[in-house]
Amino acid sequence: MTDSHAHIYSDKFKNDIDKILAKAFEENVNKIYMPNIDRTSIEGMLKLEEQYKGQCFSMMGLHPCSVNKDFEKELQIVEEWLFKRPFTAVGEIGIDLYWDKTYFEQQKEAFRIQTAWAKKLNLPIVIHTRNSMAETIELLEEVYEEGLTGVVHCFTGNVDDAKRIIKLGFKLGIGGVATFKNGGLDTVLPHIDLEHILLETDSPYLSPKPHRGKRNEPSYIPIIAQRIADLKETTIEEVEKVTDANAASFFVH
Repeated sequence: MTDSHAHIYSDKFKNDIDKILAKAFEENVNKIYMPNIDRTSIEGMLKLEEQYKGQCFSMMGLHPCSVNKDFEKELQIVEEWLFKRPFTAVGEIGIDLYWDKTYFEQQKEAFRIQTAWAKKLNLPIVIHTRNSMAETIELLEEVYEEGLTGVVHCFTGNVDDAKRIIKLGFKLGIGGVATFKNGGLDTVLPHIDLEHILLETDSPYLSPKPHRGKRNEPSYIPIIAQRIADLKETTIEEVEKVTDANAASFFVH
């Protein structure tokens, strides 16, 4: 199985990352894709990719929560890395209006710039959206060109949001929220074909039930897959097969 979005380089894993990854591999979660945050996360991310070649893969991008008045300096570092060596995607990028709306315009500009690089490099984009689904979809529709692909990670929108995203050929990243009683995805996922879904944990955040409130980890992907299977009235094997194929065709290697 594939975890399409996990921050396993986080300090929350610094004391036991090898054990956490061994557990994931035992659970048949054999590929883990790591989104970048900013300059502070690059070294740890690339170190894990080197240590676990063929199992852990890096993306490169600037997270919207790291966008501030000096965001151009951070973007320069992202650009240097993107054009220096291969990455599997540009991410994570996007809009976050949960913590602070001060730099909303800068977040949009950072999104446009990084999307332009993705187009130039033929890489998919991995999109973060929090308290900003409408704004993010509107921005995505603005920058969209044929050939651009991507995923809205940690998708928590409604059926109409999903359809607008899918219409552009983009995927929906589904994680632990699908298991939450009031997560809202129980009324959405039955209407979404598996071919449009990527499985993710967003480790160490958003642990699925019954681990909610504790540190998330890639080995919990089967819990998410089972929840999707239940909502779709299919088997976990079918969810695994289709979402693995989705991830294999989505990321660039």
